[in-house]
Amino acid sequence: MRKVVVTGLATIATAALLAGCASAPTVTKPTATPKVANYLPCMVSDSGGFDDHSFNQIGLEGLQSAAKDLGIKEKHVQSNSDSDYAPNISNLVSQKCSLIITVGFLLADATGAAAKANPSINFATIDDDSNTESNVQPITFRTDQASFLGGYAAAAYSKTGVVGTFGGISIPAVNIFLEGFTEGVAYYNKQKGKDVKVVGWNSDTQTGSFTGGFAAGTEALAAAQAEIDANADVIFPVGGPIYQSAAQAIKTSGKPIVLIGVDADVYYTDPTVRSILLTSVEKGVGTSSAAVVKEAAAGKFTNTPYVGTLKNDGVGLAPFHDFKSKIPSSLTKEIASIKADIISGKITVGK
Repeated sequence: MRKVVVTGLATIATAALLAGCASAPTVTKPTATPKVANYLPCMVSDSGGFDDHSFNQIGLEGLQSAAKDLGIKEKHVQSNSDSDYAPNISNLVSQKCSLIITVGFLLADATGAAAKANPSINFATIDDDSNTESNVQPITFRTDQASFLGGYAAAAYSKTGVVGTFGGISIPAVNIFLEGFTEGVAYYNKQKGKDVKVVGWNSDTQTGSFTGGFAAGTEALAAAQAEIDANADVIFPVGGPIYQSAAQAIKTSGKPIVLIGVDADVYYTDPTVRSILLTSVEKGVGTSSAAVVKEAAAGKFTNTPYVGTLKNDGVGLAPFHDFKSKIPSSLTKEIASIKADIISGKITVGK
């Protein structure tokens, strides 16, 4: 039986500038209403674990943030392999969870089976919309929109004229990143009359380079090295912790190669890669998890899908941080303009 960990959220205080001699506002601990006090939101990670510096971690942060705001407890359980998914969900069912959020496409089958067997429990699935049970809310993201911006930025930054991307497993939640990235590079080429090439994904055949899993290690290191050998100077790994192996390969190469993070703003979730991090393609897993928990706790659970887009800030491109002075001077404005055009429909993203 997996060990279920119950924790609180470590929050970062926001400083407030007070005018004149005004006193600081009184901070009070949230008190849950009787109805909400009995609500127990729970979460199951995929095999990447809650320390992946990526979507499992930020999903948990969203769960904990909502629980703190509501003044209630939460439970979460980590999966260390695919075989843990069904037992972990069953464990939380036995813990009498009111809502169980499962993180990742790979938990879809186990979630669907549990939802069907437990109609009185609500479920939410991150990165999957295949379940049709009335007690399952899909949470998905148009990450191709944000990846489009990332691809454009990569092409604009590249000095070699080659950029690379690769994924963990070839599933829709991963491939959508690779496709958007490649389309963004193609748009840059069209706008600028350039010929920046992408290695690791073929938009025409919808095939590419994959490690076979979401763990950092030999396979991810080899995939990154192959793209370095192909002269790529920007690498975009999609699949939780696999970026860590890419970072290792980049640093070992001694070449001026940069990394694009995925899901979270990796500049903050993993400061060890700041020196090589161009930007990150963000997916609002934390924000959406918190929103679903709060809605469900208020008795407003729905099986209507939540879809994160550029328009609702469910996805986005992180700042360039330490590379702000190293990118083309016009790039930030160009990215903002492209974002607006995607939102308006002027630019269409996705096959």
